[in-house]
Amino acid sequence: MLHEVRGVGSLARWVARRTHGVRDGDHAAPYTGPQTAMMYGLLFVAVVETVVLTVLLTPWPLVHRIMLVLDVYTVLAVLALHAGCVTRPHVAGADGSLRIRYGALFDLLIAPERIASVRVERRYPSGGLIQFADGGELDLVVGSQTSVRVELTEPVTFVRPLGRTGRARVIRFHADQAEELVRVLRAAGA
Repeated sequence: MLHEVRGVGSLARWVARRTHGVRDGDHAAPYTGPQTAMMYGLLFVAVVETVVLTVLLTPWPLVHRIMLVLDVYTVLAVLALHAGCVTRPHVAGADGSLRIRYGALFDLLIAPERIASVRVERRYPSGGLIQFADGGELDLVVGSQTSVRVELTEPVTFVRPLGRTGRARVIRFHADQAEELVRVLRAAGA
């Protein structure tokens, strides 16, 4: 339920063109580039399905209403997921901190003193959104890619979307302008 509420809030922020958690002096780093076309494609398919099922299920009013509610919910869920990613970018804080996010599903704040190094490292892992290896390596994959690698002085605890926790010492994630984000973090750390 909390994710649903955050999704509706993200839709409102998206319409108002406001970001979440970006203060004056912070650097917002968007990460939606690799997934935008796929999200709009999924949205298009959901809308087409809604129209087709409306035509096909007209003779059965109860089934028609149920499927209409489910299809409208699907369209809103896809929009909310994308809106969450747009309105909740990664944030390089003015103090040198780093906030790594994926919409309303994942949010990890790393204090500046815990960042040992940061660099551009492009990888194309296969699999799901969050990949965690036992060696303390966390990949937050967007569009089947990561572009920034952060090594920490000590492990940080993170919370997965369904509530399980893990500890990571190396974190890889995607940023659309990875070079700029790395430059900002290095300048803040200096």
